[in-house]
Amino acid sequence: MAVGNNEREELHRAIWAIADEMRGAVDGWDFKNYVLGAMFYRYISEDLAAYIDQGEEEAGNTGFHYAEMADADAEEARQDLILTKGYFILPSDLFVNVCARAADDENLNETLEGVFRRIEGSTAGSESETDFRGLFDDFNVNSNQLGGTVKLRNKRLVKLLEGVRDMQLGTITDHGIDAFGDAYEYLMTMYASSAGKSGGEFFTPSDVSILLTRLGTVGKTSVNKVYDPACGSGSLLLKSLDLLGMDGVKQGFFGQEINVTTYNLCRINMFLHGVGFDRFDIALGDTLTDPKHWDDEPFELIVSNPPYSIKWEGKDNPTLINDPRFAPAGVLAPKSKADLAFILHCLSWLSPSGTASIVCFPGVMYRGGAEKKIRKFLVDNNYIDAVIQLPANLFFGTSIATCIMVLKKNRQDTGILMIDASKEFVKATNNNRLSDDNIAHIVDAFEKREAVEHFAHTASYDEVVENEYNLSVSTYVEPEDTREQIDIQALNAELKTLVAKEDELRRAIDAIVAEIEGGGDE
Repeated sequence: MAVGNNEREELHRAIWAIADEMRGAVDGWDFKNYVLGAMFYRYISEDLAAYIDQGEEEAGNTGFHYAEMADADAEEARQDLILTKGYFILPSDLFVNVCARAADDENLNETLEGVFRRIEGSTAGSESETDFRGLFDDFNVNSNQLGGTVKLRNKRLVKLLEGVRDMQLGTITDHGIDAFGDAYEYLMTMYASSAGKSGGEFFTPSDVSILLTRLGTVGKTSVNKVYDPACGSGSLLLKSLDLLGMDGVKQGFFGQEINVTTYNLCRINMFLHGVGFDRFDIALGDTLTDPKHWDDEPFELIVSNPPYSIKWEGKDNPTLINDPRFAPAGVLAPKSKADLAFILHCLSWLSPSGTASIVCFPGVMYRGGAEKKIRKFLVDNNYIDAVIQLPANLFFGTSIATCIMVLKKNRQDTGILMIDASKEFVKATNNNRLSDDNIAHIVDAFEKREAVEHFAHTASYDEVVENEYNLSVSTYVEPEDTREQIDIQALNAELKTLVAKEDELRRAIDAIVAEIEGGGDE
């Protein structure tokens, strides 16, 4: 059941209602941790209960409800459930039961803390342990943000649980997962747009995510694995799920994130989009200096929006120049600008038949020094398939006009497709965005690789060398001159006519004056 517009609007209203209820307590960007944490708690509770109820129903035990079962009886199924679902929740700890008791629970904060601890603890020593570890860390039930006293904190926690309970998310068995995922996207968009750089820096808007993923999957209905080396909250990583379906991503989703809060959000996002613990591997750490997926590469689809021009160890770390990801280029990205280090990392982990589409800060396309040497390596070895100039103001927290670099190995031709998509946008409230037509136009040009005046041009290897490895689209695609065109010949003809009329008028005036003066002599 896909989420319709009416259901979506109702869902968004419910989220705003919770925001209004808690406004002044947990404000802005931090608020999402509580709503998403409560949504995640509700989701895994309903998912587990639905799985058990369905099994009992199929076994002939009609009318069975796990939520009504005694904890002691449920314990018998603990080990089997941890093997199949990755976690275990006692019936009394299910969201629906805790929420029903919440208003009368004077120790609700302690109750929730215990529930979260037991859920996470149930995974200890199992295959799913790393996927669940710390997922509730940002749901701080004792935070002063919720209130200065336990009573006030619990009052707000009740409102939060009841608000999430009342969200029309459908049932898990009716594929209500679409609604859970949609609510996640809406929350992240809502808060990224109002939180400035602190919120938007790890959230790639849906339209850009769709474009990157479509560029990376042209001509394909499935890929082996999807990878994002700077996965943030996972919104970009999961677009392949929307476009290819769960069966279209055969071996799952892989990513790494350096920020622990965002790392937790990404794992929650996976669950809320119906990706089981055995279908994703999200790691915490610095991708450039401590990559966690050596045993999983190469990847057929890599999509990423890495942080722009951040500092990294670079040449201060003597081991990096010998790292197999960076060594082929013979030079490291500057310490103050790690952009091309991410590019080289993606290239290294890309499968021979794969595609990487990466959002880039524009400076990496033309800056000199080590960055020019890396561009030379990429161009000389024919790894760059396309460079696409994007419009300004697409991302939360920055108005910079970014671009996309598309990488491939084993390319058949040596030209680099340059697309100027800087005018491909529609205006939204605070940001520009890519419409479906904008995305289709860009992807169509990418597929056809035909020359289109002021829009698309395939730069030959010699052209790029002649331009000293400058890869800025504006170097190769001449922008359309929108200034008013003036026809000089028509203007001259018009001036001649005006002058002739002026002479005629002057003669007529002189005649009138002469006549008047002549009449005065009589």
